[in-house]
Amino acid sequence: MKFSTSLLLLLLIVNFSWAQKKWFSLYTDSAVEMTAATAMTKKFLADVQKVSPGTNIKVVPILNTTPYLIYYDGEKGTVNLPIWGKVIDPIKQFFFKLGGSETEGKRIFGLFFNGFYLPHELGHALQYTVKGKFSSPYEDEVFANQIAILWWRKQGRHKELEQCYQYAKKMYAQLPNPVPAGQRIEEYFGKNYEAAAKDPFVYGYMQFGQFINVYEDRSLPNFDSFLQQFLKQQSNIR
Repeated sequence: MKFSTSLLLLLLIVNFSWAQKKWFSLYTDSAVEMTAATAMTKKFLADVQKVSPGTNIKVVPILNTTPYLIYYDGEKGTVNLPIWGKVIDPIKQFFFKLGGSETEGKRIFGLFFNGFYLPHELGHALQYTVKGKFSSPYEDEVFANQIAILWWRKQGRHKELEQCYQYAKKMYAQLPNPVPAGQRIEEYFGKNYEAAAKDPFVYGYMQFGQFINVYEDRSLPNFDSFLQQFLKQQSNIR
């Protein structure tokens, strides 16, 4: 039994190490993408279990390219991932426009949607598992971005996060502020979340702005401490 457990652990480490080499880059082979995504997901869930053995997140990544690109489905327990070849042209043009070229647009897509946002969606799965519901749309996204940035730091992916940060600043600077004067951004996205999620320029303004704020927030602890604080807070609420 000890040998079996050790072997499974070794296989997990090997698969994760292999997956990390290509993650944060654009995928053209769906099978390769899903193998890597599955390894990343297993590692994330294992890291959560190390901190909280009783927290069992039932979630699997699947390939399902939609205009939303990447999202967590709480009812089905899936993280839906996109592949570039099936992304609709208007969204491709969005990345080309903000990146300044087709090459840069593909680079941005790979960094964020074949990279950063997987643990972001797993953060939503964590929240849904522990709380049984979501709260404020804007605050839920802040939490997921915090989880993702802290988890990637735990994995040592500082270079890739820095690249995401630089691109986020470049894109954010080009996006018009959709929030009406006198209205708080939290209120705006709370009331208009569904519509905002369908517009990459509006949703990008929120997501890239949040990424910048969370990345620059030096008050955040490491992933394990943040997770412990979150779980303790939810326990106290109950």
